[in-house]
Amino acid sequence: MQISGAQMVIEAFIAEGVETVFGYPGGAIMNVYDEIYKQNKFQHILNRHEQAAVHAAEGYAKVSGKVGVAMITSGPGFTNAVTGLADAYMDSIPLVVISGQVPMSLIGTDAFQEIDAVGISRSCTKHNYLVTDATDLPRILKEAFYIASSGRPGPVHVDIPKDVTAQIAEFNYDIDLNLETYKPHIKGNPRQIKKAMEAIAKAKRPLFYLGGGIINANAAYDVRDLVHKTGIPAVETFMARGTLAYDDDLLIGMLGMHGSYAANMAMSETDIIIALGARFDDRVTGKLSEFAKNAEVIHIDIDPASISKLVNADFPIVGDVKNVVLEMLEQVDKIDVERYESWRETVKNFDALHPLAYHEDSKRLKPQWVIERVGKLLGDDANISTDVGQHQMWTAQFYPFSRPRQFISSGGLGTMGFGFPAALGVRAASPDKISINFTGDGSILMNSQELMTAVEKKLPVINIILNNNFLGMVRQWQTLFYDKRHSETDLSVQPDFVKLSEAFGGIGYRVSTKEEFDAALNDAVEKGIVAFIEVLVERFENVMPMVPAGGSLFNMMLLEKEESK
Repeated sequence: MQISGAQMVIEAFIAEGVETVFGYPGGAIMNVYDEIYKQNKFQHILNRHEQAAVHAAEGYAKVSGKVGVAMITSGPGFTNAVTGLADAYMDSIPLVVISGQVPMSLIGTDAFQEIDAVGISRSCTKHNYLVTDATDLPRILKEAFYIASSGRPGPVHVDIPKDVTAQIAEFNYDIDLNLETYKPHIKGNPRQIKKAMEAIAKAKRPLFYLGGGIINANAAYDVRDLVHKTGIPAVETFMARGTLAYDDDLLIGMLGMHGSYAANMAMSETDIIIALGARFDDRVTGKLSEFAKNAEVIHIDIDPASISKLVNADFPIVGDVKNVVLEMLEQVDKIDVERYESWRETVKNFDALHPLAYHEDSKRLKPQWVIERVGKLLGDDANISTDVGQHQMWTAQFYPFSRPRQFISSGGLGTMGFGFPAALGVRAASPDKISINFTGDGSILMNSQELMTAVEKKLPVINIILNNNFLGMVRQWQTLFYDKRHSETDLSVQPDFVKLSEAFGGIGYRVSTKEEFDAALNDAVEKGIVAFIEVLVERFENVMPMVPAGGSLFNMMLLEKEESK
């Protein structure tokens, strides 16, 4: 059929099964927004900032496993969205982001709201396009959704000049894709898998190193099966939380800079690492020359560029994690579960020596208690988003995650302001679960305008603001490594967070006791509207354990000895 480029965007969304689009209109994308007005096949959520629109699409994608979609205009509309693109790129989140562009005749003339969007996005997208002819638009849109969701997922950017959205051309979406230079390797090499299983069977101290690629591949339950059938202990990265249930006997905990003592020591003592969908990030490995230096490495990842990039793989296996794990399960009879009993005992002793803990305080709420309490009260009924900072690490440490896609956070880029808009996307994708955002008094102000989005679209996100009147994580580093010179991290001058939420039409609470917190959380859940719960917490609490930057995993700063919880 002959339709406009703007109509093609709508028809492509419908064909791809898109249910929700996040965005913010403007001149260059106006033709597409006019077509959005005319349709009723999907909902559009108007965010109040383009960065928030992309973060909301990220949250939607992370919790649903579907491609998140955002739409923005040219110039500042696009530059505002770049942080979201970079965040999605670092964390391998499938997005399609459509941006408007000035008409073709004005490109290169420094026209009003012109920016080289494809040039800017090249380094922070999996692929990008500048559409110069509406005839190409059906193919480009179909490729965009395929590339975003296949192989190692990631954001794809499609920049469409305004005159192209007005062009009339043939729309045919029933086309076969043939991308000569893009052929994701899905199946693992059977010989390599066999060798890897034989190496595991010979090992004395094997360790599963579980990464975020497991979540992306929808392989968590297959991985649980593999872990249980082999009896091999496992550590999770920050991005893999929820792969194993929090109470799984074989889960040692989170690995890395703020990982548990037991997890970091297990990685230091293992003789073979089974890395599934992990990229050996610097926050995980610490000092590379000291990282698991007595261990062989089995590295399974769909991205060949990730394998042996930082740590040499003795058994490299390129393939989709789910497919490879299913093949490993077929050979699991090679593994003698009893062989690793002494190793499992060693790991338990590590945990007994320095368990993940914190000290109670009778005068001021501890942030860790708040997070644990939400876990006890809501548990599996909640999806948990976070912003970035101390609260993010405490959430990863102390929340009882029971399932994959329950934890939504900014990993690789570490983006303050991510949590609230992401939690809106989470709620839109998963309305049957309570959407909680753990945030700090610094992060929440970076996208607090999304209170208006939440009120308008009736998205009852509960924002738990752990207020320590500090830019907490930076303050912690200044305390520990800069002789307590707290340069520009004191946030004592703050808005009234209760009134701020109420001004937008939400509800607000300020609490300083356990009883007040319980009452506020229960009331916020019952009220069913967007909420700020400001929790006044201990100002100088530190995230522990901690591996100093560039340090070795086995050389951790630990919680000082007191009677700990």
